Amino acid sequence: MTQFFNAKDTVVLEALDGFLRGAGGRIARLDGYPHIKVAVRADWDRSKVAIVSGGGSGHEPAHAGFVGQGMLTAAVCGDVFASPSVDAVLAAILTVTGKAGCLLIVKNYTGDRLNFGLAAERARTFGLSVNMVIVDDDVALPDLPQARGVAGTLFVHKIAGALAEAGEPLEAVTAAARRTIDGVISIGMSLDTCTIPGSPKHDRIAPGFAELGLGIHGEAGAEQVAFETARQAMEMVIGRLSPRLKPGPYVALLNNLGGATQLEMSVLAEELARSPIADQIRFMVGPAAMMTSLDMQGFSLSLMPLTKEAETALQAKVAPWAWPGLFPFGKVEVMALPDGLTPIQPMPSAHPERRALLRSCCDILIAAEGDLNGLDARAGDGDTGTTLATAARALAAALDRLPLADLTQLYRAIGMELSQTMGGSSGVLLAIFFTAAGDASAGGKDWIAALKAGLDRIRQVGGAEPGDRTMIDALVPALEALPDGVAAAATAARAGADATGGMRKAKAGRASYISEDRLNGVNDPGAEAVARLLEKLRDAHGVGAAAE
Repeated sequence: MTQFFNAKDTVVLEALDGFLRGAGGRIARLDGYPHIKVAVRADWDRSKVAIVSGGGSGHEPAHAGFVGQGMLTAAVCGDVFASPSVDAVLAAILTVTGKAGCLLIVKNYTGDRLNFGLAAERARTFGLSVNMVIVDDDVALPDLPQARGVAGTLFVHKIAGALAEAGEPLEAVTAAARRTIDGVISIGMSLDTCTIPGSPKHDRIAPGFAELGLGIHGEAGAEQVAFETARQAMEMVIGRLSPRLKPGPYVALLNNLGGATQLEMSVLAEELARSPIADQIRFMVGPAAMMTSLDMQGFSLSLMPLTKEAETALQAKVAPWAWPGLFPFGKVEVMALPDGLTPIQPMPSAHPERRALLRSCCDILIAAEGDLNGLDARAGDGDTGTTLATAARALAAALDRLPLADLTQLYRAIGMELSQTMGGSSGVLLAIFFTAAGDASAGGKDWIAALKAGLDRIRQVGGAEPGDRTMIDALVPALEALPDGVAAAATAARAGADATGGMRKAKAGRASYISEDRLNGVNDPGAEAVARLLEKLRDAHGVGAAAE
């Protein structure tokens, strides 16, 4: 996989300096590059307990991103997924530790334990008070003699950092850190492994599967499971955490492992809110990328019992930008629409034939979702099928409340439904199409003339004409042929849709931004949708002019 790196040997050095250039002078680094890579608070005066953490790089924004007032005093950075050296850790301790002492927060990996532990021993020979805590929050592999330290470490950073900032003594800060460690549990899930700079990617996780409980260095997890939905993923993660939960409120930390989009993370947050443990969660941190695994497309969930001490410490203000804050995990606030936008629901009425026709149209578009997306992906952004299928599902769900017996009101109701449920320019244009058809029907035009009036209206508003490589290329000939029946309309629509495949340049729509070589031989997906709809209606029902 191509990445925005220069060389694997310099990536951490360059990344750390790049980060510091945007820190506004609040964070500095120690000299001693390249062997000593330590980010340290530039304003530190050693009068309070110093909080030092770190480990291998590749988990950004951890660890340097959490250096600042209220969290870490210093972060010791190793190479990618490699523990920093004893000298690097010792340099950090000696730089920031005064009479108040220092607390080392270490994730439970052999290299980190050894290097931080030996550095602590050497620092004590300088007469410094240094304590060390080991974070072991990962519950994925219960048979491990020593559980791994993962994203729950951030709770320890925040709580210990808040107490240190408040001037608490070393023993009190250490005790609070240990109480946090004793309570926090975490587990992760990913759809893919990570890509280590300069190394080939190991495609351990097969397409259609997810790995439950993998480590933040890409280590194998507890098991690979068939992946279906975000809901199922969250259910499995919670299933592993639930047996360890005790009654009482919790705070959740929803962490992006690096490669999940914000859209995915927000869906996962919603699934957490719908889960059986939702009523036990009082606050949430995230969703955000906090303890990542390079570009891993996954997430982790950490849960910690919410005591009064923990709540106060988690809410304390901090300087590091990487800490997303603690927010109540509550209900979605819904505000009423302003006057004039609240939809007026038409009086429903029955018309079995029209209901069956609309149901067939919806089913046809839903079934074509994948094919139309694939077609659109070759010349656009790959969402035409989903856009139409989403609208079709909404329309199908609304059939029982539509005025099916009143064609004028039916056109208008369909236009209103599409304006609310169908996104993109297609949704706007089709809403205008049916609304204009309703107006024409109210003026006495028959059903075909009303549809033609709707077509004229979207040509005026959208600016597209036959030959511009849009759905208009299929819709215009289809409506011209419709008086001769749906079979004739389907044939005309197919000819119009296929003609778009030979048009080398789109003059409207998103495909107008695409180069000619990508458009050649590819039918416009909107025109293809019109053709398929009419062909399926012809084949399944033989619907003719009597379908009104």
